[in-house]
Amino acid sequence: MNESTRRVSAACRVGSVTIGGGAPVVVQSMTNTDTADASATAEQVAALARAGSEIVRITVNNRASAARVAEIRSRLEEVHGVDVPLVGDFHYNGHTLLREFPDCADALAKYRINPGNVGRGARHDAHFSEIVGVAIDFDRPVRIGVNFGSLDPELLDELMDLNARRPEPQAADVVVREAMIASAVSSAEAAEELGLAHDKIVLSCKASRLQEMVAVYEELAARCDYPLHLGLTEAGMSSKGIVASSAALAILLQQGIGDTIRASLTPEPGADRSLEVRVCCELLQSLGLRQFRPQVTACPGCGRTTSTVFQELAQRIEGHLSGRMEAWKVERPGVADLTVAVMGCIVNGPGESRAAGIGISLPGTGESPRAPVYVDGEKVATLEGDHLADEFIAMVEEYVESHYPRVGAAATAD
Repeated sequence: MNESTRRVSAACRVGSVTIGGGAPVVVQSMTNTDTADASATAEQVAALARAGSEIVRITVNNRASAARVAEIRSRLEEVHGVDVPLVGDFHYNGHTLLREFPDCADALAKYRINPGNVGRGARHDAHFSEIVGVAIDFDRPVRIGVNFGSLDPELLDELMDLNARRPEPQAADVVVREAMIASAVSSAEAAEELGLAHDKIVLSCKASRLQEMVAVYEELAARCDYPLHLGLTEAGMSSKGIVASSAALAILLQQGIGDTIRASLTPEPGADRSLEVRVCCELLQSLGLRQFRPQVTACPGCGRTTSTVFQELAQRIEGHLSGRMEAWKVERPGVADLTVAVMGCIVNGPGESRAAGIGISLPGTGESPRAPVYVDGEKVATLEGDHLADEFIAMVEEYVESHYPRVGAAATAD
């Protein structure tokens, strides 16, 4: 996708991060710890941030959690050395918690409001106004996040009744989409009428079924210029969740729709929460929208590659680059553009290796047990023997040293 085809949206600042306004698509995630456990929550936020999450949302659902938000913010900075913006996720009682705990309101960089559950009838407007009032007082943006599963029932009933009286009623799913969009847009307009600036609003309309989610965002994008947060909510577990989220997000991003994304994956019991972050980073990198770390092109293997050497080397290279990126992204930020090829036989090996910044073409079955190495398209060495992997990793390090010089404080320290 060409940058010129991206939807033009207003820019919204969330702490140190810009959403919309032509800024790169931002990766978000959310903790699943009990927010009242400040230590565990800060630790998970830090892990998500280190994995690549640029904004992290935390649940603020009761007084015990609201009372610990300021401590979480302090722990992130003082214990973990992390300055990632925190978003408070409020449902049902946000109007009470934000007023009762001003240190919570101040520690958060953004508030998430779900217009479907801030109250019913007159209470809806009063509670919504209270949260927006806090956002204005603390100069914070809000995300007005509509979810299919918690859509305002009064609004939906009203639109369904109107639809039933049409000479030719529309399909129910069309009415539901309209209800989601109307809830988001009308809530944003109401927030602006209360005094919240246009550039302090982000919208989302999430659904758990891919085609519904894509359709609602396509319509929403055409009807407003607010920055949009994309997500297939309750995407599921394992490969199903990864594929569904990636497909939904990719369809919209390829159209230039979306300013910030999250993959709402259900983690395996005890599994690393940061998988959802890595999925988003890999997706944006695959689409050519962001570069987070060096790209490794690796042969999938076939009957010509009965040896496992290329698989083991590809795994070692991936692990080595991932391990080095925490330091490199500060010292050598350009290294994210590095491309490395680890190929398994003579068919595509030399060509892919020449196309990468640095690449190696390992021998397939029956081929000479020698591995040519290419740097910037030129053959520079041939490796063989038991130490081939170590020698190639050393060459990758040399390539980084020569092509991506240290910057800023790191260069001064040298």
